[in-house]
Amino acid sequence: MTGALDTAYPDPQTSTGLMLWRVTNSWQRTIRAALAPFELTHVQFVLLAVLTSMDHETPVTQRDLATRAATDPMMTSQVLRTLERKGLIERLAHPTDGRAKTLAPTPAGVSLVNRANAAVEHADRAYFDPLGDTIQSFTQSLTILTAENIEPM
Repeated sequence: MTGALDTAYPDPQTSTGLMLWRVTNSWQRTIRAALAPFELTHVQFVLLAVLTSMDHETPVTQRDLATRAATDPMMTSQVLRTLERKGLIERLAHPTDGRAKTLAPTPAGVSLVNRANAAVEHADRAYFDPLGDTIQSFTQSLTILTAENIEPM
């Protein structure tokens, strides 16, 4: 017996969720390819870029970074260990909490993430170029969805 999908969509191309899923997968492949020469995964890049962009006048903890990057704290911990092994970040003693560590990018980490960021921004521009003049509207729509649906961790 053959079944049929009970759907409100006459064509899969009209499903916003399915199209977003397809675009997300395609965009992630583009970003992975842009990051491959730097030997960084996408999440390693995001955490290193966010850490590098943070104000280091105030100590940055792992939890601070996970919150700012909107990543899972446990996954963040695992990725940070990898970045530390690669010599891209360092953990330092917290100035006021003897049990805590602060995070800082190393000079090698800053250099690498800046080169990788240029490649990612180039890949983004090329990927989203077909949107032409609608790019700002598209970005605003994504911002609305993010604000409405993504809870801070």
